[in-house]
Amino acid sequence: MKRTHLPLNALRVFDAAARHLSFTRAADELAVTPAAVGQQIRALEDVLGVVLFRRTSKGLELTPEGEAGLDPLREGFLRFEESVAAMQAGQSSDRYTIAVPREFYAEWLAPRLARFQAGTPHGSGGVQYILAPDEHADFTEANLDLAIRLADGPGDLMGVQLAPAMRVRVAAPHCRDAWIDWPGMPLPEGVSPCIRAGSPGQALASALAGMGRTILPLALAENALASGSLTALDPPEPATRAYWLLAPPPQWRSKKVRALVAFLAP
Repeated sequence: MKRTHLPLNALRVFDAAARHLSFTRAADELAVTPAAVGQQIRALEDVLGVVLFRRTSKGLELTPEGEAGLDPLREGFLRFEESVAAMQAGQSSDRYTIAVPREFYAEWLAPRLARFQAGTPHGSGGVQYILAPDEHADFTEANLDLAIRLADGPGDLMGVQLAPAMRVRVAAPHCRDAWIDWPGMPLPEGVSPCIRAGSPGQALASALAGMGRTILPLALAENALASGSLTALDPPEPATRAYWLLAPPPQWRSKKVRALVAFLAP
C-alpha cells in the first residue's frame, strides 16, 4: 500500500502550538520565529483542508478538528521516538564484531581491547568482542563492525592507520643462517628462503623458533624486539603497507565504532 507523504515538520509545529496555545511560545521551543510557526500551520491547514486553530478574545484555541487529531499525533510521535531508540540501541551496544589477523590480535590488539573493556562503565562485563575467523571476511556477510588489515591504504573503506608503515629485519639470537619468506614481504634479491610462510604470523613464529631471518611489519615485531626474543638486524625502514582499522561509512558513523576508533587510533 502506498503511504501518504506526511508533512512531519508541520505536524511537529502543530503539536508545539497546541501544547502552548501560543505561536510565540511554540516558536521559542522550536527556535524559530512566530511568523515561521504561523506559516507552517497555514501550510498544514491547506494540506489537510481543515482549520486547526481559531483566535478568540481569550487567545488561541484548537478547533474540534485540531482536537480530534492531537492525541493520535502525539501517540505517533511517541512511536517515532521508540523507533529511533530501538535503532540506536544496536549502535550503542557494547558488542563488537572484528576481523583481524591472528598475529596482530595477539601482539598488538588484544592488550588494547582489554584496556578499552576495563575502562567501560561496567568493566569486563560491559563489552563483548566477537572475532571473525577470517580476517578478510565480507563486512555484510560476517556482520562486521570493524576489520584490521595489513594494506597500503583504506581503499573503498574508511579507515585510520594504527601504526607507522615501517618494516624491520629480525632474527632470534643464534638463529640459523637462512631466510623466511611470506607473501607481500619480498626478501633481498638473490636470497632463497628456507621457509615460505603463508602469513606474517607464521613468519614471526618461525623467526622466534630460530629457524631463520625475516622481514616483519614493525608493529608486529615490537614486543619480541622489546623482550629480546628477536633482534633487529638493521634499523627499521619505511614500508608500503601498514595495519589499518577499516569499516564502511555506515559502521564508521555509529557511536560504538567511533568510541573504539578514538581509543585505538594513534
